[in-house]
Amino acid sequence: MEDQNSGSAPDRIKLNVGGKLFETTLSTLRTGGPDSLLAALSNREAHDTVPVFIDRDPEIFSALLYLLRSSHLPSAALRRFTKQELADEASYYGIESQLKSALLPVPLTGIDASIVSTIKPAADGVVSTFTTCDADGSVWIAHGGQISAYDWNLTHSGTVRTHLDYITGICRVRPDIAAVASDVVSGLHFYNFSNSRHVGSAEWTDPDDPRIYKARVAAIADSAESIYASYDCYHRENSVIVIDKSTLKISSEIGRQPGSSSKSVVPTKLKYIENLGVVFGCAVTSGAFGYSGYIRLWDPRSKTVVWETNEPGSGRSSRFGDPFADVDVDVEGSSIFKVCSKSGDLGMADLRNLSEDPWVYLKDNNPSMRNMGGGGDGVAHCYRKQVFVGREGGLEVWRRADESEQSEGSYRRNYVDKEEDSMRGVIKRIEGGGDRLFVTRENVEGIEVVMFHDVVEFLIHGDSLSIIVLIMWYKRTLQKRKMVLKGKQDWVQDTGEGATLMEEFPAIKGYISCGKGEDDEFLRYDLTARDSLVLNMDEGFETLSSPDAAQWLQQGKLKDMLYHYSDQASPSTTQLGVTVDNSGNEGGT
Repeated sequence: MEDQNSGSAPDRIKLNVGGKLFETTLSTLRTGGPDSLLAALSNREAHDTVPVFIDRDPEIFSALLYLLRSSHLPSAALRRFTKQELADEASYYGIESQLKSALLPVPLTGIDASIVSTIKPAADGVVSTFTTCDADGSVWIAHGGQISAYDWNLTHSGTVRTHLDYITGICRVRPDIAAVASDVVSGLHFYNFSNSRHVGSAEWTDPDDPRIYKARVAAIADSAESIYASYDCYHRENSVIVIDKSTLKISSEIGRQPGSSSKSVVPTKLKYIENLGVVFGCAVTSGAFGYSGYIRLWDPRSKTVVWETNEPGSGRSSRFGDPFADVDVDVEGSSIFKVCSKSGDLGMADLRNLSEDPWVYLKDNNPSMRNMGGGGDGVAHCYRKQVFVGREGGLEVWRRADESEQSEGSYRRNYVDKEEDSMRGVIKRIEGGGDRLFVTRENVEGIEVVMFHDVVEFLIHGDSLSIIVLIMWYKRTLQKRKMVLKGKQDWVQDTGEGATLMEEFPAIKGYISCGKGEDDEFLRYDLTARDSLVLNMDEGFETLSSPDAAQWLQQGKLKDMLYHYSDQASPSTTQLGVTVDNSGNEGGT
């Protein structure tokens, strides 16, 4: 095997893995880290030339050796082996961190994402709530009175049974500690995943006020040093309690309220805004007369409210009767977003410039998405400077088109899921972590995992060809797919069913209809590290008939593709222009 790193380390080493001989450099093995098995093997005596025998799978070892040499996996590895097989072998060799880095998703862009899998706990499959770790994309799922942990690879790593019958709140406050709560049992409770034990509880009490008794927790958030939990008593008294992370004991109290009206009910959502050092809290109630609620920012040091707004009550002009249905904070973008309950509009307020009426209502610049909002229940979640909104069963994303501008026309909206996905049920909760988006639906088992999907799909109808092409325009590392777009955007026309091509979109979605057949056959062509997809709208290509194009797709020889839609072209004459790999038996252009 050729030495990939001979310039930096001339000394070589031979390994016999499962009967197959490998030769590499000492420096390559040492890239696994000083504590890895491979680094230990590199410290052998120089005169010992007998290959070290390792009784493991040689094919997987070949992929891991490729990983050490190039910092990414070969394109065929994920087709031949499961992620769990790779993770098990990487754990044996002590190179989990390198594999984890190679397998983590690319940065999440909502309009380039799709549902890729569903996590279903083994028992009590309907998820009540969950919490994610943004650093690695792991998720802890509460179902019934149990908590199931899934690691960065979304592999089940353990389940803890709590003393609660039904968990309604959860927050990962330490790498191995979960804070959990129930709306029918008082207190905040802490469980250690390393030993599956209950390690403490925090109950809100006040010796001077007998009404503060058996308070339940409605929301949980945390910062680097503290845990914030909103408690609600049976007499409606409520407060945000600060808990010390090191001791798991209550340290202070902020924002006590009587709970006698919609403007003083317990906060149902909390978030710590680190760059401002304030705690965000909000509550929404609904009834026969519509929605009402409040948004507040507390300073945990002075224990005072630094800004608040109530709806209805502090709106202006025509927006007075359109209170929010849900609110969330974009910490990275320093903004608050709200979903209006009647119009369905998305309002935005700049955290750095809050006033009595700070809202700017976003206008949709995507022509195909205009007038597709609607009021009613909405779920909002901010992640990676994007706003994900669940309306009934549909999931949409709002993304800033111009990062230097923050105005009503600077955001663009698009759908994340497909039409059939929206029929699964009403979206209940959305949360991001590790460049993945996790979504739960009412009375539906499991959690949907949404992430960047690196696949181009071709839909073949009989002898003619209908192509639905999702092309991700993305600046990515060299081992990922490369794409080039040239020429004029008006060469690709919108047929009404596909998305309009927009210069500002990070993704370009085109749809070409070339007829309809009786039998539908789906063919998926995965682009590998060696493939490139090039759209060239200035140069001409030889055309290839649909049956031949389909055959070459199946053989994996399609390399470059040109497509366009013409209003004058009939379905029978519309063809696909391609350039193929000349190494194939068939002729190419």
